[in-house]
Amino acid sequence: MEQSKIPDTTIEILTRNFFKESLEYGFKYEDYLKYVNILLEYAINIKNNNNIKNNNRIDIVEEEKDSWELPIELKEFYITEFNCDKDKGVLQKWMEDDYGKYFLLSMTSSQDSILDNLLNSEKNKIGMITLKDKTPIGVVAFLNVDEVHKKAELRKLIGVPEYRGHGYGKKATKYWIKYGFNKLKLKKIYLNTIDTNIQNIRINEQMGFKVEGILRHEIIIDKIPHDVLRMGLLSE
Repeated sequence: MEQSKIPDTTIEILTRNFFKESLEYGFKYEDYLKYVNILLEYAINIKNNNNIKNNNRIDIVEEEKDSWELPIELKEFYITEFNCDKDKGVLQKWMEDDYGKYFLLSMTSSQDSILDNLLNSEKNKIGMITLKDKTPIGVVAFLNVDEVHKKAELRKLIGVPEYRGHGYGKKATKYWIKYGFNKLKLKKIYLNTIDTNIQNIRINEQMGFKVEGILRHEIIIDKIPHDVLRMGLLSE
């Protein structure tokens, strides 16, 4: 039998969060038994249909780069330097929906001032993900770049809904990480994510990030406290 490649810590975190939410929903003992049986049925179906592929996804392949200056040109898109005058309104619009507001892990009512602080700080490095026809679809960023300890916080967002879930964010993030290690000479890149976001955890682990811990009630979104999962990636 093939051994699971998912770290035990990740499985424990996901289980803990489901259990916490199910208690709030009102689960009883017999509800957990039903849940486990249904979950096993889904797992069996996945195993039997593991050859199904998403044809809408872009092909994420390694591309050789002679230098790591911006813009970074890839097969499907560019990563360009963020232009505050031209790009601020686009980013602000992307952050207005329920998906985009998590880019800064902040309350919707306070995004304006936080966004200004983000864009005006010399410690932040921001790149726009732009299609070959110059259509912007997302953003990647290093926040709080620490020149002494050579570390920074990674943020990413595909702001245009129809381009989410097709591999653009993953590929852009992959090369943004390479930019951080090769150009900015970072030794560590870390990120924070809402620990119940299974998709984000899986994507981050595929890129080499490891779970470092949970920051309990670290942020407040829409007046509700949330735990934050901290993940890190080392250059070596």
